[in-house]
Amino acid sequence: MDFCKKLQQLRKQKELTQEQLAEELFVSRTAISKWESGKGYPNIDSLKSISKLFSVSIDDLLSSEELISLAAFENRFNINKVFGFVYGVLDIMTLVFIFLPFYGQPDGEVIRSVTLSAYRDISDVTRFLYFAFPILMALLGVVELFIQDIGSEKWLENSKTCSIILQAVMILLFTLTRQPYVTSLLFMFFMIKVFFLLKGRRLE
Repeated sequence: MDFCKKLQQLRKQKELTQEQLAEELFVSRTAISKWESGKGYPNIDSLKSISKLFSVSIDDLLSSEELISLAAFENRFNINKVFGFVYGVLDIMTLVFIFLPFYGQPDGEVIRSVTLSAYRDISDVTRFLYFAFPILMALLGVVELFIQDIGSEKWLENSKTCSIILQAVMILLFTLTRQPYVTSLLFMFFMIKVFFLLKGRRLE
């Protein structure tokens, strides 16, 4: 018998609704519904909780093939969480573009490196964008780090996609406004993200 049918049978034997089981396992009712319909498996911690709640061994809950599938999924998910953490840290690090002297300010015959607040030769709209994009990236980075605790693979993937798109727009902005130092650093961050993205795709 497949895990989905076993779980459904055990739940009904204990006269629990999906919502009640979800409360016992500290997961959402949607997760229970997904497991019982065969659309996914619980993680190792949830599996241990199910085993304890119904007094059955994990070997009784899962076949050998299901155990292999679960182990592969858990491994891929944990690696993706690490990649998501790297994305979050890199996105938060874009705040340095506001505070460090990365902008070339003409001063007579020389060009001095100044911070964004000291940079004068830009329009108000450009200045706003220079401040807004790093702040948006940093906020996205905080969300990415928070998502690691939620444990949703879909949210992890969506946040990484948003991160890459926003970073690409930033690179375009700073390239068009001729800021070589910022563009170079952003491009380096971008390539690190693409590397981890491709690495993650190979694991699927």
